[in-house]
Amino acid sequence: MKIKLDENIPHAALAALQQLGHAVDSAQDEGLCGVADEQVFETAGNAGRFLITQDLDFSDMRRFRPGTHPGLLLLRLKDPGRRALLQRIVWLFQHEPVDSWAGCMVIVTENKIRLRHP
Repeated sequence: MKIKLDENIPHAALAALQQLGHAVDSAQDEGLCGVADEQVFETAGNAGRFLITQDLDFSDMRRFRPGTHPGLLLLRLKDPGRRALLQRIVWLFQHEPVDSWAGCMVIVTENKIRLRHP
């Protein structure tokens, strides 16, 4: 899977997801820190990359409709520390059928995974 990590995702997730066989890049490495959400979204979409973020602005399904992008994973953890985020991301990509999430809006908490299909 081709993935882009938003600036609010620990950089350690890049190496962890690469070890799981994914092609990963990050907003940080591309100089996209601090830019508008739409620019990050457009950059990810143009590259065919599934975007992983914590940014609640991406939860607006009117702006980021499922099926209009390669996929979007919004992490909403109660304690969003680096370790907790990294562990949750790695667990998801090891145990869930993430390849079937193409084009979907995926909202993940500690206990739930909600999928919004195109």
